[in-house]
Amino acid sequence: MQQGYARIRLDVSYDGTDFSGWAVQPQRRTVAGVLTEALDRAFGPAVAVGLTVAGRTDAGVHAVGQVCHLDVPVEMWAERADRLLRRLAGTLPRDVRVRSATRVPAEFDARFSATFRRYAYRVTDAPYGAEPLRRHDTLAWPRPLDLAALNAAAAQLVGEHDFAAYCRRKEHATTIRQITRLDWHRDDDLTLVGTVQADAFCQAMVRSLVGAMLFVGDGRRPDRWPGGLLTRRERSSEVTVAPPHGLTLIEVGYPADPADYATRATATRRLRLPTAL
Repeated sequence: MQQGYARIRLDVSYDGTDFSGWAVQPQRRTVAGVLTEALDRAFGPAVAVGLTVAGRTDAGVHAVGQVCHLDVPVEMWAERADRLLRRLAGTLPRDVRVRSATRVPAEFDARFSATFRRYAYRVTDAPYGAEPLRRHDTLAWPRPLDLAALNAAAAQLVGEHDFAAYCRRKEHATTIRQITRLDWHRDDDLTLVGTVQADAFCQAMVRSLVGAMLFVGDGRRPDRWPGGLLTRRERSSEVTVAPPHGLTLIEVGYPADPADYATRATATRRLRLPTAL
């Protein structure tokens, strides 16, 4: 971080329906793109720098607990901090909200200081489909789903594994991840919610896991099938990626003690080095 700048944490929510994901892309509407435009209006063009997000959500994926950081001149932050949320609320489109903006230690890194990301996937097996008011965040599944079968499949995937069968592999990136929570419950009689939490996820991993478990839940695959794919070292063509609109980033966790931000960031970067493959 440059001298004379303050690091600011933003907590962000968005409806991903009309976005081509988080990351800025030429000629496409993205969350980072519209947020950057709003920050430029609030602070001046290119004054706020270094926008970094905890998790780059894909096109159509939503968030209620996204976290990002950026750096702004200390004097400007002191002048505008009290009015920033209302200023952003007035300039951002209605499908994005910045819920809080707080100054944090310079060592805070929204991406690398994170200890976990937690997602939820909503799906309904109601014969009439998703309720109209939930159609943007709930997948309508055409077959009845068995809750016990979904949880039996989920249990096989908890722990540290190589999830290559469920990931879009990137050069010099590991597909080893540690899932600390994966379970399903019925939110009401006709809506199921799958919750998954891990230190980090590779691209398309969560929706691939959901796609595999749904095939177990509707009886087309045995409950041990998703776990059996963990022996693969390449992406499995048998796995159908679940549609993005059912997925929401719920929470990103960080060390309770700010003094641990830098230590966590260093450890995370070390795990992501090519030598860790």
